[in-house]
Amino acid sequence: MPSPDHLLSQGTAATPIAFVRAICLAYNQRGMSPDGALARAQIAPKLVQQDGAHITAGQMEWLSEAAMRELDDEALGWFSRRLPWGSYGMLARASLGAPHLGRAMKRWCRHHSLLTDDIALTLSEADGVATLALEERRDLGALREFCLVSVLRNAHGLACWFIASRLPLLSAHFPCARPAHGEVYRVLFPGGETHFNDGPARLQFDARYLAQALRRDEAAMNQMLKRALPLTVRQYHRDRLLVERVRQALQHQPQHSHSAEALAALLHVSARTLHRQLKEEGATLQALKDEVRRTVATEALLRTDRPIKQVAQAAGFRNEKSFSRAFRSWTGLGPAEFRQSLKP
Repeated sequence: MPSPDHLLSQGTAATPIAFVRAICLAYNQRGMSPDGALARAQIAPKLVQQDGAHITAGQMEWLSEAAMRELDDEALGWFSRRLPWGSYGMLARASLGAPHLGRAMKRWCRHHSLLTDDIALTLSEADGVATLALEERRDLGALREFCLVSVLRNAHGLACWFIASRLPLLSAHFPCARPAHGEVYRVLFPGGETHFNDGPARLQFDARYLAQALRRDEAAMNQMLKRALPLTVRQYHRDRLLVERVRQALQHQPQHSHSAEALAALLHVSARTLHRQLKEEGATLQALKDEVRRTVATEALLRTDRPIKQVAQAAGFRNEKSFSRAFRSWTGLGPAEFRQSLKP
């Protein structure tokens, strides 16, 4: 299957026509014609009527910006009152001075309630999982799906932009039934599984990202807001927590350490992406494997009387021979010799 990065490129038609229809409906609700905006986005009116049709990310950007300006509503008809042009930029600016992502996103959620009380956004943390939840406080009608997707995608994209990092999702949840274009959700919300008929709408991710410092300044904000639509939802290659996520996965699920493919699948990335991102962080998969295996093995030899074969398995080795060879390269001693040397 094509990767999310590929599907989100300017030239690939991946955005479902249902979202175009939602924007047209926003025009109709205001007694206005969307024809001018469709023409600027090079979307033929007859395409809008074709079930299953798609447009490119670039076309969606052009259409959305034209509609927001013409309707003077960055919410595109979702809420009971308009959000004038610049509203979401104001929210982003108000969060920029926060010391870390968690504080920034909580500010964003709180300030969003000043724009509209039709929905409420909250950020919470429990058992190492952060949850960005959207509560519906009125019937959003025919624009419901477009609203839920857009608000959560904007918030997730802004979070990634703030820390200049990929922020992989553990899961995405939506209260509505799976739409005909449900396959596009894996592109819109990459990482974990998407669940339908499971409200409230919410995104979940590793809570450790909340402690990441913001890496943007006012100059970067000004530049981003010139083309905010594509920048806040871009697919970042860098993951600033990847090294720690790999280390933790190797510690708690050593059976996945035998191949880059198995470990990459556990982390919801490709093996090629895993190697590239680790290189960007100045690490290698083999070095992390050795670090974790050595720690696990040393602890087991120091603190338990488990047989060497069991220690090898706990450290993620397929057999005792390969474990002994690796342990000797780390310490200059075989596992049994190392254990014996520590006895009084």
